Amino acid sequence: MPIKLKDTMKAKKLFGDWQETLIWSCLQKVMGDIYVDNASDPQSAMAVLGDFCFFAGNAEEDIVSYKPENCFQDFIIMVPQSEEWAELIVKNYGDRAKPVTRYAIKKEQNIFDKDTLRSAVNSLKPGYILRMIDADLFALCRSSTWCQDLVSQFRDYEMYKKLGIGFAVLKGKSLVAGASSYARYREGIEIEIDTKEEFRRNGLAYACGAKLILECLDRGLYPSWDAQNPASAALAEKLGYHFDYEYRAFEIWGY
Repeated sequence: MPIKLKDTMKAKKLFGDWQETLIWSCLQKVMGDIYVDNASDPQSAMAVLGDFCFFAGNAEEDIVSYKPENCFQDFIIMVPQSEEWAELIVKNYGDRAKPVTRYAIKKEQNIFDKDTLRSAVNSLKPGYILRMIDADLFALCRSSTWCQDLVSQFRDYEMYKKLGIGFAVLKGKSLVAGASSYARYREGIEIEIDTKEEFRRNGLAYACGAKLILECLDRGLYPSWDAQNPASAALAEKLGYHFDYEYRAFEIWGY
């Protein structure tokens, strides 16, 4: 059975230079966990944070098939480091493993044009209000399925207040969009952006995403972005990021 690693730095070499902040969160013990085949000299590892699981090192079936006790969700996204890991994912989960393409965005310092970002914030149409996520908005995000991931990795508002950061777009008293930290690592955050379906294509994600990036820059944090689809990658580029590469992942239903 895989072992939850206490000294997470022992697994760092297995992940190599993988530019994925969720892995960094786990290695830095800020959020998430690392599981390995051997605690003293790990050769296989998986990093688990929220709805994501990353496999590194030697491909091992015991690692792929293992579901940590603190994972209660029915869905997870598995990202293999190698073709061997990918084959084991398909072998173990069969039709439940849906292959998808995701889009890595470059992590570059000093690329953002603050004037452009401020203009994006000011582009918010009349009738909408942009607010920092406070205790009330945190609770509202938690209670709404479409936007839970804006705060889902923080056990309570106190944890979010300490490690998280985010902004919500309101229309009246209704939450209609938001940009927030899906996860936190020492040097920055992983961005999560959601817009309620009937309010999409109104520039809300663009405005609140820009506001979140500006706030991160003011705090000396890097706002990391990983795109689920081409639309997300296009929004990232509009905000100043640059596309890096496509990669394969597997969405597991019935985890």
